[in-house]
Amino acid sequence: MTVAIIDYGSGNLRSVAKAFERVADDKKIIHITSNPADLAAASHIVLPGVGAYADCMRGLSALPGMLDALCEQVLTKKKPFLGICVGMQMLFEEGHEHGAHKGLGWLKGQVVMLTPATALKIPHMGWNDLEIVKPHPLMEGIETGDHAYFVHSYHALPADPSDLIATIEYGQTVTAAVARGNIMGTQFHPEKSQQTGLSLIGNFLHLAHED
Repeated sequence: MTVAIIDYGSGNLRSVAKAFERVADDKKIIHITSNPADLAAASHIVLPGVGAYADCMRGLSALPGMLDALCEQVLTKKKPFLGICVGMQMLFEEGHEHGAHKGLGWLKGQVVMLTPATALKIPHMGWNDLEIVKPHPLMEGIETGDHAYFVHSYHALPADPSDLIATIEYGQTVTAAVARGNIMGTQFHPEKSQQTGLSLIGNFLHLAHED
């Protein structure tokens, strides 16, 4: 097993890597990389993301060959893939932060601003209780009511409800985690979510290729 954490100039990569190293049997299998060739050698691929949707897509697209490598390894080879925060948002067709911006389009849906019905602060920052809406191996051992850590102003609206596996309430129902086949994502930060996050990372590492 080897885990490629993609470095495209966005995301708290070191804290993500340290969380994976805590869970992995051998921390030497965790690699931060901006080299598309490393994705071919990896068994699992992680895409963190912090900041604006358009900036993250721009940074990812600027790495020569990275988008093609991602599509080959995730869509064709079916390697387990985890997007974190904006890394999850980029899975969708379009993000609406400072205009409309095209995403990877691996999942149908849009990324829109939070609009809580009550006078809650935006960005949403802090701990929230998960609600598991659909069983999935990524969430094995994680139950409704378990806490996860969020920092975001936008969230995904999956067009297909079957892609949604967890939500939270923040003056509205907010997407917390999605999955379709080998493609998974969390709006919350597993690396900051203590035992809930470590459990999720462990579950992800135990997932095997679909083929």
